[in-house]
Amino acid sequence: MKTATEKEKHVYTVSELTKYMRVILEDSFPSVWIEGEISNFILHSSGHIYFSLRDASSSLKCAFFKRANEKLKFKLKDGMKVICFGSISVYEARGDYQLIVEEVEPKGIGALQLQFQALKEKLAKEGLFDEGHKVSIPFLPTRIGIVTSPTGAAIRDILNIARRRFSNVEIIINPVRVQGESAKDEIANAIREFNKLKNIDVMIVTRGGGSLEDLWPFNEEVVARAIYDSEIPVISAVGHEIDYTISDFVADFRAPTPSAAAELVIPRKEDLVNLINTAITRLGNALGSKINILAEKLTTLRESYILRQPLNLITQYEQEIDDLRKDMAIRIDHLVKIKGENFNLLTGKLETLSPLAILNRGYSITTRLPEGLILKDAGLLKKGDEIETKLGNGKFKSRVEETSNG
Repeated sequence: MKTATEKEKHVYTVSELTKYMRVILEDSFPSVWIEGEISNFILHSSGHIYFSLRDASSSLKCAFFKRANEKLKFKLKDGMKVICFGSISVYEARGDYQLIVEEVEPKGIGALQLQFQALKEKLAKEGLFDEGHKVSIPFLPTRIGIVTSPTGAAIRDILNIARRRFSNVEIIINPVRVQGESAKDEIANAIREFNKLKNIDVMIVTRGGGSLEDLWPFNEEVVARAIYDSEIPVISAVGHEIDYTISDFVADFRAPTPSAAAELVIPRKEDLVNLINTAITRLGNALGSKINILAEKLTTLRESYILRQPLNLITQYEQEIDDLRKDMAIRIDHLVKIKGENFNLLTGKLETLSPLAILNRGYSITTRLPEGLILKDAGLLKKGDEIETKLGNGKFKSRVEETSNG
């Protein structure tokens, strides 16, 4: 028979205990915020994310399923300090208790701000902010395109400034939402429409002030790329002077406010009129001064000797030509005489050295036939050899009868 102690004893299986602990934890912690540092980050092919939250002495496993993490605005990575919201549960297969994550926020910096920094770094690496891609804003556009809400304060400020500064400027509004989930696509499409129509000289992409969430459509990648691809110069004027958006970095020019954008692109008509009048006055003065200078030169030329006695100058030139011709003849004659004397001197030397001159003085040249060897020694001849002797005037042939040396 069992004792009372034995009757009260209950032995759990592992599965029973695990399920019991799961119920306790889920009932005790249905929603909880937990902060820590991400470690062992894994992005599964299913789209689920698994990681651990740890602090100085403990670690908690976390499961961030695809249905929840699709709304995440930034990328998780090891070492990032975050705050997670979710519920505590138990993974029965391993008996591990874990946090089922529903939301994640970066600790110390907002999720939108982190997403802003990530996109800014990405586009900067791709060269979308490079100054070499930016173009200048036209000085006096005749038609300005505005991408903004038709009911916002921004368009009212721009229209008021346009009427006050230069009412002749034509303004075309492409109305879009500037806040909310669909705003980014409407803004990007409006920029592309203006480029397709090519009916404006410059474009202002603008809205009034607001929170970071309100301005967020101008931080979207689709808007940044539409501005970068625009062949029409783009001015970004989003929010107040302290507000910066991705559109500001990509645009050809950033204006601190919508009003500043209007003042930048629309000059004051009175200033232009004054500038034109000043230019006209300066041009008139310059032309008058130039005419006076030319008139003085004309008077000087009219009174000059050449215009009063033009034939005298021609006569002087004729006399000068005669003098030059005479001087040239003298120089040529002198040169011919010098060259003739040099020629005669060289001719005399040549005649003195010529073999014919030696022959004319009674000498002769004898050669042995038939080879024509010039004879300098009688020993080169023998009786019967035929020789030829050249005299100062003529030559003759003879045959050797006798030779002697010395």
